[in-house]
Amino acid sequence: MIAEIILNSKAKELDRTFDYQVPEEMIKKIKIGNRVLVPFGRRKILEEGFVVGLKEKSSYETKKIVSLEENPFLNEEKIRLAKWMAKRYFCNLSDSIKLMLPPGTKTTNIENRMKEKTNRFVYLKKQEEEIEFDIETKKLKSEKQIRILRFLMENDAITVSDLEIFTDTSRAIIKTLEKNGYIEMVEKQVERNPFLEKEVERAEKLVFTEEQEEAYKKIEKTIDDEIFAKFLIFGITGSR
Repeated sequence: MIAEIILNSKAKELDRTFDYQVPEEMIKKIKIGNRVLVPFGRRKILEEGFVVGLKEKSSYETKKIVSLEENPFLNEEKIRLAKWMAKRYFCNLSDSIKLMLPPGTKTTNIENRMKEKTNRFVYLKKQEEEIEFDIETKKLKSEKQIRILRFLMENDAITVSDLEIFTDTSRAIIKTLEKNGYIEMVEKQVERNPFLEKEVERAEKLVFTEEQEEAYKKIEKTIDDEIFAKFLIFGITGSR
């Protein structure tokens, strides 16, 4: 499989797609909109790019994609919109694509983001009935091990660090449970929420002035009638 990739570059001569081979392990994961790291030219530093198309073959000699960032931010619809914007406003496609990314997700070093986005999650590996049997028959005697297992039976998967905090145990005890086959640790990608700690105040309901209402209705009518039109609105920037 071949991915058509647009490089994250402001250079106008690079504002075109480049074909890259999709490694076997990425074929089921790759989608239009994915962000990737690829080798380019003779540079040793990998370049950031975006997948804007997928096809079976290429007429060029291709290099392989090195890293793939799976994310929910971009899809085919947004890529189509970015292409339209680039054509309409005479800008690079990569600049249009970056406008689609939420705050807190933009970076010049995608490798760092990939590392930041992975975490180890703990899951039960044995059935709850089997665990309860081992506790009742004293096969499991450690109070802290039992505490961890009961916590996991009552809750969904949790990160290793959080499990240590909530159960007041150590990494060594968790490792022992993993070694004995009671739990498993899985590396998973997690997306940071840039708004998690941000408090957003609810705005009061705004009421149009008479002039604003008139302007709004004119614009609304052209949209409803699917008419392409331009409007110049006079007023103080940011005013209500």
